[in-house]
Amino acid sequence: MNPFKEKPINLYSSFRNWKQLYPMPYNKDNIDPYTKARIILMNGTEFEANWFSHNFARHTTNNDLRRELALTRSIEKQQQIRLSLLKPANESILEHTISYEQLAVDLTAELAQRECDCYVKKALDFALLEDFDHLYRYSNLLEIEQGIKAENLVGRYTEIMPARPTIAHHRLNIDNVKKSMSSKLLNKQSVLNTMIITAAEQQTMNYYMNVTNLVKSDLARKLYMEIAQVEEEHVTQYESLMDSGATWLEMLLWHEYTECYLYWSCFLTETDTYIKSIWEEHLQMEIAHLHKASELLEKYENKNWQEVIPDGDFPEPISLHENIEYVRNVLNNTVQFTGNFEEYININQLSKDANFFKYQDIMNPNSEIVPSHIVIDSHIRAFGQDYRFEVAVNPIEQLRNRRCDNTSVGRVPNEARSTNFFCNTLSINNSSSNQLY
Repeated sequence: MNPFKEKPINLYSSFRNWKQLYPMPYNKDNIDPYTKARIILMNGTEFEANWFSHNFARHTTNNDLRRELALTRSIEKQQQIRLSLLKPANESILEHTISYEQLAVDLTAELAQRECDCYVKKALDFALLEDFDHLYRYSNLLEIEQGIKAENLVGRYTEIMPARPTIAHHRLNIDNVKKSMSSKLLNKQSVLNTMIITAAEQQTMNYYMNVTNLVKSDLARKLYMEIAQVEEEHVTQYESLMDSGATWLEMLLWHEYTECYLYWSCFLTETDTYIKSIWEEHLQMEIAHLHKASELLEKYENKNWQEVIPDGDFPEPISLHENIEYVRNVLNNTVQFTGNFEEYININQLSKDANFFKYQDIMNPNSEIVPSHIVIDSHIRAFGQDYRFEVAVNPIEQLRNRRCDNTSVGRVPNEARSTNFFCNTLSINNSSSNQLY
């Protein structure tokens, strides 16, 4: 599909009255896990588009352009609140959090497996392990506090076990700033990947920062506090990959194109008839927004859309699915890596005065005060072992003990063995899937 070749609907026909705007929430007991994940993804995508538009409006003095942005933005705000209200009132914050982390794991794995730029893929694989460990920490908290096994919420499509421990995720944020990738040089799929994952991680960060003071126990408040800070690191990493040299109007076009692509993907892969109809409806709205962005680009910068997105045809649709083997391979190969300025490095190779170790000393003077460790330790004391859903033993030997939470892997040199990150076979930077970065 090429959305530039579709006939757009009238923008004003997109507005919904209050009755139309309030959706029928899903049934948390029988909804497909990936339907929930798609809802979270598109909620985050709409948030990103909305706040990009707000920031654009704050960086131009042209009120005619501001009015154009405001019109489209108000429609996208309606779309976002509609998606947000699909979540039922009887689904707890913590239950919903499990879906956030399943999305983070399986979306990141999906994007990484189709990524053709080695540098972008490395960023995806790196943060993948951290979101995977977050799923494990929240799942243990869920059983402690609500007696619910998270494997039922994720449909057993996603494993639940320790990865690079969350205590090892705490880096000085300057080490999360990566290279800005030019949208004119990157493959179209790579541009889409950076924009999609930035929106998804930003939504996760915002959700955790907003609910930290709403959960009821100190244990939960502390865990959300800690992981929200890690999500700030992830957003810093991913947004730094985006094209910082593009103009505001060029990026507006990319934002609208990305929304069209995601709604199209959701429509093609959705199994719930009611939700599928929403994806179709929102896709038509976004095609109109894309054509408006194209019109503004031509009016204010004298550029046609092909100068920004030469080929408007969509890549293959994004599909959320099981990625157990892929995640295990990434875990086995890269658990000992951390960020180091624009690159990633095995901590065995870091100097003793590196930013990573300095920041670890500040934030984690001992593991006993770290919330993510306290949660697992609390579960072990209450149940005799941690909570996991595994199809086989953990690939990392040091993470197999279910009666002791490991806090050394990923932060202590030589604690575990790691090889390196791997490019894809389809990568433009190498010709073998076994090629190291």
